[in-house]
Amino acid sequence: MSQPEQQQDVPGVQPEMTPVPDCGEQSYRGSGKLEGKAAIITGGDSGIGRAAAIAYAREGADVLVAYLEEDEDAQDTARWIEEAGRRAVLVRGDLSDAAHCRAVVERAVQEFGKVDVLVSNAAYQMTRESLDEISDEEWDYTFRLNVGAMFHLAKAAVPHMAPGSAIIGSSSVQSDQPSPQLAPYAATKAAIANFSAGLAQMLGEKGIRVNSVAPGPIWTPLIPATMPPEKVGAFGDDVPLGRAGQPAELAPVYVLLASDDGSYISGSRVAVTGGKPVL
Repeated sequence: MSQPEQQQDVPGVQPEMTPVPDCGEQSYRGSGKLEGKAAIITGGDSGIGRAAAIAYAREGADVLVAYLEEDEDAQDTARWIEEAGRRAVLVRGDLSDAAHCRAVVERAVQEFGKVDVLVSNAAYQMTRESLDEISDEEWDYTFRLNVGAMFHLAKAAVPHMAPGSAIIGSSSVQSDQPSPQLAPYAATKAAIANFSAGLAQMLGEKGIRVNSVAPGPIWTPLIPATMPPEKVGAFGDDVPLGRAGQPAELAPVYVLLASDDGSYISGSRVAVTGGKPVL
């Protein structure tokens, strides 16, 4: 068993998890790969988003963190960004609303004067055993947040992006190996991978790269907040490496795709799955 059985209310908060996820707070070392860049990271308060935010700051980027309502988590992330000597901007609100997505980008432009990197990472999932358990509202909300936000954010950000900028969508191993209990979420993750690949071709002439990352089982607040305790306890046991991954183990990939080191990587989906193949 990778972690003890536990459960939280949605959307979940990081300090109440056992063990607390490793987002690279004590381990990530930067080397200037994003010096002078300005990034937007949605869902940047905890989990994968926090790991990316900490890494980006230590690589030299200022970071706007967009989050739903987890104020304590967001403020903790901001502290790590500022300790790295970079600017942190926190924007609270529901990214399932198109107007809020536009407001996030507007705030980034006001604060930083530009957008070099957009990481569309915020997501919702819920475990359901049958179609009857999935309400129309839940289905619609999952798509508005997981897929719609990426569209609205990208549409607003691209006019402020110069050649060499990057858009990164958080997909999932669920995109082509869907768990039936996560049907709405899995469908959105397939859409993110597809939209990222299409957008890469659309924006290539502007010099803007677009990729997606496909994590496997990663230990984030979304897990105890959206899965029954027995599934939380076994989370990650079924991959070849035999454990759930830590958010910090995703950070180098998000840095690569945002940096000049990834200058010829576009239209890709990068799997970080603990050995479980992405088809």
